[in-house]
Amino acid sequence: MELLQLHYFQTVAYTEHISKAAKQLNIAQPSLSLTIKRLEDELGTKLFDRKGRNIQLSSSGKILLRHVNKIFTEIENAKMEIQSKDQENTSTIKISISNPRFLTGLISEYITLNPETKIQQGIGVKRGIITSLKKGDIDLGIAGPPIVDEEITSCVLVDEDIVLVLPISHKLADHSEIFLRDIANEPFISLAGNEEYSRFTNELCEKEGFTPINNFEVDSSLLAEIIKLGQGVALLPISVCRKYHLHYVKIADIRPTYTVGLSWIKDGLLPPSAKEFRDFIITYFKENSKMFKIT
Repeated sequence: MELLQLHYFQTVAYTEHISKAAKQLNIAQPSLSLTIKRLEDELGTKLFDRKGRNIQLSSSGKILLRHVNKIFTEIENAKMEIQSKDQENTSTIKISISNPRFLTGLISEYITLNPETKIQQGIGVKRGIITSLKKGDIDLGIAGPPIVDEEITSCVLVDEDIVLVLPISHKLADHSEIFLRDIANEPFISLAGNEEYSRFTNELCEKEGFTPINNFEVDSSLLAEIIKLGQGVALLPISVCRKYHLHYVKIADIRPTYTVGLSWIKDGLLPPSAKEFRDFIITYFKENSKMFKIT
């Protein structure tokens, strides 16, 4: 069993497609298939099962992937420890987040305090962040709800209050609280590119007996513009409302909150710069907790 074999196996496991993995690895598909076959022969078990045109990990494959991830984590730890002896403060921090708002304000404050900082930040869905953490492509991930995985450590950053946003001209705009069912037939505006948050808001509405009619799916800034035009209502985190000066009311009977968490690989050795940034993020959210709550 060789590291190259295991690297090929890991790539196939995460793409769940031989040809896509071969393209990503820049090798011929037959060569990749042969490598996986030899690995299966060596272990005496099938590592993948067919699922239509795709493949998925077998029970044995899942076990192997868990250990392979640990192997590559340890290799990265060794490289990190060696490099940190001479470059303790020059490592680039790699972080992926599921929504840009999670670093708004925070990032400028950190860079002001640490002007030599180098940061590579990406936007991704939760499952993509999990994969990137396990493969060692990123140091940190921020997602809501927090990641739950045996190979990953997560801590809660905030339980943010969710409110109902209305145009100032709306007939219910002067109410202090509104039942969700009272706006069941209103057109809704949802945040684009955030599967987890959309699922969360849909479930809130469904618990109240209706499925929201989403007329628009846009980013935060466009959502604010459309609401001010009187084109719909939205369920938004309180910090977004404050940033864009949106009119909002409390939701009657329930006090929904959306939990956001910070994650890193459980057995990974974080570079000193990433560890410092992780601790700063945790402290920042703790010290600024009021901005995420209805006062």
